[in-house]
Amino acid sequence: MHLASVPRRRLHNKYIRGLAAGIVLSVSALTPLHAQDTSLPTLGGVGGGLISDQQEAAIGRQVMQSLRRSAEQINDPLVVDYLASVVYRLVPYAPLENRDLKMVVIDSPAINAFAVPGGIIGVNGGLFLNAETEQQFASVMAHELAHLSQRHFARRMEQQETSAPMTIAGMLAGIILSAVTKSDVGIAAIAGTQALAVQNMLQYSRANEQEADRVGLDILADAGMDPRGMPEMFEIMMRQNRIQGGQPPEYLSTHPLTQSRIADTRNRASQYPNKEHDDTLEYHLVRARLQVLYSQSPQQAVEVFQAYIDGRGEMAEPTAHYGLAVAHLRADQPGQAEAILRDLLDKTPGRITYQVTLAEALMKNGKVDEAIALMQSALHRNPGNYPILYQLAAAQYEAGHAQQAADLYTQLTNQFPDSVDLWQKLADAEGQARNIVGVHRARAEYYILMGDLEAARRQLQEAQSKVPPGTPVREIVSQRLSQVTDALAQRR
Repeated sequence: MHLASVPRRRLHNKYIRGLAAGIVLSVSALTPLHAQDTSLPTLGGVGGGLISDQQEAAIGRQVMQSLRRSAEQINDPLVVDYLASVVYRLVPYAPLENRDLKMVVIDSPAINAFAVPGGIIGVNGGLFLNAETEQQFASVMAHELAHLSQRHFARRMEQQETSAPMTIAGMLAGIILSAVTKSDVGIAAIAGTQALAVQNMLQYSRANEQEADRVGLDILADAGMDPRGMPEMFEIMMRQNRIQGGQPPEYLSTHPLTQSRIADTRNRASQYPNKEHDDTLEYHLVRARLQVLYSQSPQQAVEVFQAYIDGRGEMAEPTAHYGLAVAHLRADQPGQAEAILRDLLDKTPGRITYQVTLAEALMKNGKVDEAIALMQSALHRNPGNYPILYQLAAAQYEAGHAQQAADLYTQLTNQFPDSVDLWQKLADAEGQARNIVGVHRARAEYYILMGDLEAARRQLQEAQSKVPPGTPVREIVSQRLSQVTDALAQRR
């Protein structure tokens, strides 16, 4: 039985049209305003070549802006935190100049991952569904880090010997469209650009792919993970290609894969020392969460995980029980979920994923104070942990403790200033706490990340009008307003 046979929801054509238009319109103004920047970056020209490091950073910010506007994302803190943990396990062994990476999880059940200039790493939720082991999942991340480290996008642009702004805009649109749909749709949506050049830019060359394979295998081995996960993952993609009648998975649209390349990767992987590489339990718990998300219905997910537990499927016992608990939670059966999670915690006290999910169940079961106590205790043992802080803030908000929730969301936005989800939640908490200035400031940061500087300026003007002159907050708001106003002037 397969949980992901029908996606929960699909990315629609309106997202695609908005994404292409958004990038084409915004790429000409490569002087973006970043959330909580103290100064506005300007685009210089160091590093040589057609695309400088500053330009790559600006491209990355524009891409993130367009993704926020146009593609549904998964903000589940357990999923996002796991992705960050596996990427940063690999990063020390990747030859990257810029290690300030930003990660995004696209809400799509298709297999895909992408790397964009400026340090953007993206995955579809479907990569978790199809990568059966953590080693296979990590191999895709290592491959994408290798593309970034070798600056393949910039090198391909230099080969094309063109820097026309609209061509660059089209190439960017095509890259991101290929990440959330199929590459031919991405190409078709790019009106007024050199379609053939874009097509060539989207498809990494054989030399690029071989180099990314080689560098990626080294990254995996140096990080203590299994290089054999890479050819295994490639085999899974090829099987998907055959199952879909020759319609390749999204990933293969931009990363051409052949049997000879798989054989070469398998041969290279076999030359590394043969060691046992055990997956972390965390990967399989996160994978179970996404299997529930993409199931036909929560009740179907309950039946499937129950079948695993009853011995009618191959899944480790803790993972199957956890998946069943998540399925009960999504099926509005928090009592059953709570019982399972308490049992799991009795066997493995202190596991954060179980604790956070139990807090979710307690909140759904009307036991908000108990959820707060659980998360406060967990936070005491794990200071600064993102999923715990996130869930504690949600519980405080649910309990009507608006100021405590706002304080926690402020802490989170300080740590993760690029999260539109957190700025939205902070605005809601500030509103519940009747801190109108705080609402306007949080909304302004949200609009900045979404690329709507006019709306951001209006929010900051409202905040400024409500703060007495000469106060520290007035100075902060005025400085931010000045930055937004300058950015708008540079756009015109």
